[in-house]
Amino acid sequence: MQLRLKQPDLITTVVRYWRITIGLGLVVIGAVALLLTALARTAEQIEAGVAEIWRVGKLLANNTVHVALLIRTNQIIGAILPKADGIAAATARIQRAIAGDETEGPQL
Repeated sequence: MQLRLKQPDLITTVVRYWRITIGLGLVVIGAVALLLTALARTAEQIEAGVAEIWRVGKLLANNTVHVALLIRTNQIIGAILPKADGIAAATARIQRAIAGDETEGPQL
C-alpha cells in the first residue's frame, strides 16, 4: 500500500511546513533579539560601574600623591620651626631694646 498524495495536498503540506518553519524562525529571532537587548543593557550597566570605579580610583591616586607631598611639607616645617622661634625671640629682644631706648631717650 503506497500512500500517494494528490498534487493540491502536496502543495498544501509544503505551504504548511513553510509557515511553521517561518513562524518558528520568527520566534527564535524574537527571543534572540530580546536576549541581545538584555545583554546590551547589562553591558552598559557594567560599563557605567567600571567608569565610576575608574573615576574614584583616579581621585584616590591623586589624594595618595598629595599625602606624600604633605609628609614632605611637614618635614620642611619641622626644620623651619626652630629657626622661626629664634627669629621671634630676636624680634622680641629688638622690640624690648627699642622700647627701652625710647624711655631712656633725652629729656627736655
